[in-house]
Amino acid sequence: MTTTPIIFDTDPGVDDAQAIALILADPAIEVVGMTTTYGNVPVETATSNALLLTELAGQTIPVAQGAARPLSKTPNPFPTFVHGVNGLGDIDLPSPKTQAVDQTAAQFLVEKTKERPGELTLVAVGPLGNLAAALQIDPNIVDRVKQVVIMGGSVKQGGNVTPVAEANIYSDPHAAQRVFNAGWPVVMVGLDVTHKTHLSPDRMARIQAAQGELGRVLGESYGFYADFYRKALGIDGCCPHDSCAVAWLKKPELFKTVRGHLNVVTEGLAQGQTVFAPEEATFAEPRWSQTPLIDVCMDIDGDAVSQWIEDALTI
Repeated sequence: MTTTPIIFDTDPGVDDAQAIALILADPAIEVVGMTTTYGNVPVETATSNALLLTELAGQTIPVAQGAARPLSKTPNPFPTFVHGVNGLGDIDLPSPKTQAVDQTAAQFLVEKTKERPGELTLVAVGPLGNLAAALQIDPNIVDRVKQVVIMGGSVKQGGNVTPVAEANIYSDPHAAQRVFNAGWPVVMVGLDVTHKTHLSPDRMARIQAAQGELGRVLGESYGFYADFYRKALGIDGCCPHDSCAVAWLKKPELFKTVRGHLNVVTEGLAQGQTVFAPEEATFAEPRWSQTPLIDVCMDIDGDAVSQWIEDALTI
């Protein structure tokens, strides 16, 4: 079997937990490691959650702790009303038995890409400080990474933490600007597609039943998360944002992507906005079209992706 080796950069987070279950359940994905960042929770909590979820899945995966705050901006309050104080819906959780490796996330990213040049895909589903730090340590990492899949940003959908900004990009817009424009192959999986994908209570009930103790954590944390989405978007279920990034990796045919130039607004009222200029478009000035080309997901078969998530976690 041909496998896809990845490093998963994460801030678990209810939807992160769902995505972690997916990557650990798929024999065709080789999880070389996980790196953690602040975002949904403080980085120490993110690390604890990543270790625990890995243990509950019955696997041993190295976890490297990373960014604790943004590069430049004042940190945002943690979104406890979305994910709970502990990141997993404030359900009862055991303490992990394992510990993070004795390396920062950025050092881990640099080292692993040196060990396996041209092989690794970085799947980043939180604020992008770890990737920005790795770029600062070793700019040549851009030539060793196969691709970078980012859950974040929004083009036409508007924002989910400000009128124009998505949460991960708003958390550290300066890091995002560096990462999007570093010159490595980037795919952005943002709100334009994740808001069209809904994980229903029936699907989650079947996933919970199939996933043992990990399923208990997924199912019980889902209840807290789904309550937020009922109020925020009026849907019966949740948007599995981070799982959509994994779905793109596995099922790219379920997405429509557009190639173009992306800029991140780093200051002012629109801080965190991702401004996308399609490659074929002509604008009044060239300044929007001077960054490296990336691929942005603009549409999705949300029902098919939700079915794929269920199938992957119940087979």
